Amino acid sequence: MSQAAVGQVVVSVALVLAAIALSWRARIGLERELAVVSIRAIVQLTAVGAVVTLVFQHVGLAAAFVLVMLGVAAWTSGRRIRAIPHGPLLAGAAIGLPALLALGLLLAAQAFPATPRGIVPVAGILIGGAMAAASLTGRRLLEELHDRLDEIETRLLLGASAREALATPLRRAVTTALVPALDQTRIVGLVTLPGTFVGLVLGGASPATAARIQLTVLLSLLFVELTASLLLAHLVSRVVIVAGERIEVPQAQARYGA
Repeated sequence: MSQAAVGQVVVSVALVLAAIALSWRARIGLERELAVVSIRAIVQLTAVGAVVTLVFQHVGLAAAFVLVMLGVAAWTSGRRIRAIPHGPLLAGAAIGLPALLALGLLLAAQAFPATPRGIVPVAGILIGGAMAAASLTGRRLLEELHDRLDEIETRLLLGASAREALATPLRRAVTTALVPALDQTRIVGLVTLPGTFVGLVLGGASPATAARIQLTVLLSLLFVELTASLLLAHLVSRVVIVAGERIEVPQAQARYGA
């Protein structure tokens, strides 16, 4: 390992340890989670670095790798809504449909080469964005269902349908989930230089080419994340609305109906 590589590792570990110390000092309680996710990241990226080299050589392996990414994303996001029956399946549908659709359209338009080296990174970005949106939507929606039971019950008692009673919580969940994507797109190039742009420039691409590709990714992510958020909200609403225009709230198991 080169001296520069050693320096990168040392600085990175030092920053993580500083974050753990800050969490402990502020009594936030994230020390264990920070340590675990950091160790997982080290192990996973080390393994992926070795696997991707092989994946880039075979289209079949690239397709399998994309499916693995989708499965892990579905499981990760599904944990956020584990109170909902079949949460990982709902999350997988919400993540996979828009991400794979956008990937197919981008490849058809030749925005990226239809090779393992082009497919895997772009698929990872799109699936990761969809997963983040689905996770935020699911978590926020469950909070809305628990925190605004009185509001939902009132709407039902006044004659609103279950879908109408859920409209406001669903909208709040979706708009909250889209805040990171909207902010990232709004300030791109002014506050941050996204990873795709930086990676391409460091790899030797011209800034103009890197900017064009980054723009394509960001605009695609807006579609993917909004669609994933809407899909998950719709699927969850179908689960919590039960016979007789009643709403069954997860965990609390409270039923409200007209």
